[in-house]
Amino acid sequence: MNPIETLAACAGTWSGPSTLQDPINNVAEESASTLVVTPVLGGRFVRMDYTWAYQGKPQEGSLLVGFDPKANTLSAQLIDTWHVGYGVMAFTGSPGADRTLTVRGSYAAPPGPDWGWRIDVAPGDGTLRITHYNVWPEGKEDLAVDSLYTRA
Repeated sequence: MNPIETLAACAGTWSGPSTLQDPINNVAEESASTLVVTPVLGGRFVRMDYTWAYQGKPQEGSLLVGFDPKANTLSAQLIDTWHVGYGVMAFTGSPGADRTLTVRGSYAAPPGPDWGWRIDVAPGDGTLRITHYNVWPEGKEDLAVDSLYTRA
């Protein structure tokens, strides 16, 4: 099964806790989260729309994932009301040996160098885990968000 078929098998509504490692207050903040996984364009892509909260304020985001079987590469686009605001963050990656999909992107952090962002999407037996990492310019990775969903 290719990565998009693996994600498409997760179609439907999911719910669970999402924990943000809050960089502003330097604490972990957990909120309830929902996730809707939808195959789009005849199954060529999978869209994952999610909701969560920061300090009690509703937030939402969407991750669109595609796979090019000829090049064996993943591509993704992230929009999120809190993490990227009005922008779109682009990602690329390749499928792993297990069912985890890993994509990497970057964002500007003026006046310094760009920082990276990594997203792992890991379908499990009855679970779907989405983990985000903030990647320092030197390569160090800090956990940013960890969401563990079960079917709603």
